[in-house]
Amino acid sequence: MQKIISIIALLIPVLFYSQNKETINWISDNSITIEDANPDSELGIFNSNTPIKFENAKIYGFGEASHNTKEFFDIKAKFFKYLVKNKGLKVFIMEESYQAEEGINEWIKGGQGDKKTIANNFNNGFWYTKEIIDLLQWMRNYNIGKPEKEQIKFYGMDIQLGHKINLEIRDFVLLNKIKIDENLLIVADSCSNKKIDYENPTDWWQLQVPKLNQLKQQILHSNLDNEKYQTIERSLNYLISYAEFASSNKEKYPANVEFRDLKMFENVKYIVDQQSKGEKVFIWAHNEHINKKEMYYTGSGILTLGKHLKDYYKDDYYSIGFDFGTGKINGSVNDKKKGNYWKTFHITKPFPKTYADMLMSINKNIFFIDMEDSYLNEPSNFFSKKSRHLMIGGGGYQPKPLHRILINKIYYETYDGLIFVKEISPPNLNL
Repeated sequence: MQKIISIIALLIPVLFYSQNKETINWISDNSITIEDANPDSELGIFNSNTPIKFENAKIYGFGEASHNTKEFFDIKAKFFKYLVKNKGLKVFIMEESYQAEEGINEWIKGGQGDKKTIANNFNNGFWYTKEIIDLLQWMRNYNIGKPEKEQIKFYGMDIQLGHKINLEIRDFVLLNKIKIDENLLIVADSCSNKKIDYENPTDWWQLQVPKLNQLKQQILHSNLDNEKYQTIERSLNYLISYAEFASSNKEKYPANVEFRDLKMFENVKYIVDQQSKGEKVFIWAHNEHINKKEMYYTGSGILTLGKHLKDYYKDDYYSIGFDFGTGKINGSVNDKKKGNYWKTFHITKPFPKTYADMLMSINKNIFFIDMEDSYLNEPSNFFSKKSRHLMIGGGGYQPKPLHRILINKIYYETYDGLIFVKEISPPNLNL
């Protein structure tokens, strides 16, 4: 018996090595090389090897493994430009507020301002980087001299902010001389100006939602031409969604998480079905929003924006996630003595038993893997097996305790495509 155990012990490393080598060889041969992270260079190899489902998709969800990584931003910008120039894509939707749309669209159509003033339209501080503003500048240059129907349009889909929407509503009511109960307009003012207190949720929001719906009905039944209602209906819906989201924070977790992604889906659906007129659409958000399965770890059951999009649009939606191996990344540090501050961490090697640990063995710096191809042809079913990865949220990289951000995923179930970057760095915050 002891002899048999010794033989098995000797064979296991050999089997693991053989299987790993088989996986590495397949990924090396079948992944699509991304030449570099330069946002202005061409995707030559990808263009010659485009997966069929990617080619045929109409809605592209591009994630990011963290909100503060230069290479993720630049590679996504590279793919966006590729889709605009080669596939006629014109619609850009971001994990950003509805309120950001007006100022950004005015600028990318040739309006007044500069890079710093246009950045002030963002309400998500992660987008206040040179990489993102350079992309907006590219959109502006692209739009110059083109008729409006051929120009790129910017949309925000997020619902975590209410400010200034009340002003749009009041301006619309005044301009069109609509008789509205002033008390309902005051409710819109209150909801729009009130910030969500996540630490102390209250019933106040729940009481305002019926009043906002009443305001919406009064405006929409004021006998105006239907075309005039489109913009104001979006404003009303965003404000109502904001109040409902604030109200959901009173409910048991993860009600507010699921509600936010559901409303982002509804906003994307409206843009796709009502405003994009059949054009291809690019969605820019975190991995956890665009993935087609569920939020956080496998088995959580928390529905995502990407899950709703996949269920509704089927293969018209293509979800692309990002992963990485090493590099520098920012994270928020909570210190009782120093206070809260951001720090740059250096990850010198991938963590064991992660997808990244294996993918670092591929002799390419950046590469794309089509998950369906891997499912059908990769001999070890590497991407169909549960493995760990770093889940880095809004607080950035927070390694203490590490087990909280090393979570299990099945990449085949989570994404249609995966982009792996061997080494990452922080974005440029100097505009």
